[in-house]
Amino acid sequence: MTIPMWMLLGFATWTLLLLMATVGVYRWVAILFSGVPIASFRSDRLEGEDWYRRGTRAHANCVENLPVFGVIVLVISVLDVNGPAVDCLSILILVARVCQSLVHVSHVQTNRFVAVRFSFFCIQLVCFLVLIGMAAYHGV
Repeated sequence: MTIPMWMLLGFATWTLLLLMATVGVYRWVAILFSGVPIASFRSDRLEGEDWYRRGTRAHANCVENLPVFGVIVLVISVLDVNGPAVDCLSILILVARVCQSLVHVSHVQTNRFVAVRFSFFCIQLVCFLVLIGMAAYHGV
């Protein structure tokens, strides 16, 4: 398995762990220890404590970007685009994603923390675009 494939698997694993550690913990503690009915968690609006809402949004951010990274890894794998730059960019995507999520979940979102979180997101976007460019160049 290539480094980009490992990083894609890591991204998917992080997405699940984030779900379990935030949304899952919040809901199961409420259900098991506070008697909250299991059907009381609405999917059409965010409720609950601030850290829970941030965890829900951080998980959604992962879900939104996982298919993008998946398509990029699929294309570079099919085209056999590889090398140290591809590996480094793929690793940077996962590291930036984990950092973005941790900043999102662990801190109240002041302007400073939003800027840090957005910087980690921008790192991912740049890496995505560079990998897409490498694939397009290699595919021509």
